[in-house]
Amino acid sequence: MKLFFGGSKPKATPKDAIITLRENLSMLEKRESHLQAKIDNEVKVARANATKNKQAALAALKRKRLLETQIEKISGSRMTLETQVMAIEAANVNLETMKAMQKGAEAMKNIHKDLDIDKVDQTMDDIRDQMDLANEVSEAISQPQFFGAELDEDELNAELEELEQEELDKKLLNAERAPVSLPKIPSGAVRQPSIPVEEDEDDELAELRESMGMAA
Repeated sequence: MKLFFGGSKPKATPKDAIITLRENLSMLEKRESHLQAKIDNEVKVARANATKNKQAALAALKRKRLLETQIEKISGSRMTLETQVMAIEAANVNLETMKAMQKGAEAMKNIHKDLDIDKVDQTMDDIRDQMDLANEVSEAISQPQFFGAELDEDELNAELEELEQEELDKKLLNAERAPVSLPKIPSGAVRQPSIPVEEDEDDELAELRESMGMAA
């Protein structure tokens, strides 16, 4: 039945439309170049017959005008096709951009489908709790432990004071036992005490009396 009634035509894609338009533009450009060559030839004929054969020169100029009219129409058609190509390209870019945005929106919907603000808040709370627990564990591990012994800080301080007192007593005792060193006096500087002359005379007199048998 489609053979008789035509059926539905396939939809033209932007790519196909642009290709068709560019093919037509190429054809118009070739046609314009061909007409321009004819115009140049008619100008040569008109110049060659300007003084010899005016009828031939006028006919050449008329053909030139007709050709120029066709070129103007072709230029207008080219401008229309070029404008359409640019419009289709811009519309195609917009279409592809919209498709990309739609895909992005669809992906975000799928991502957020199983998420809500309550779940996010709960997850953040769980993370904070776990971080606090990890900090507490690290703090506990880093503290020195004396397994099997209970230490009294007061007893340790008292023992430390005893040790300090013992060291102080030792230093004082050593200081008392240390010999006292007197300053040295040069030998030449010591002067012998002088014996009084009267003592020597009394001794000699006593010896003399003793030898003579005289009583003192």
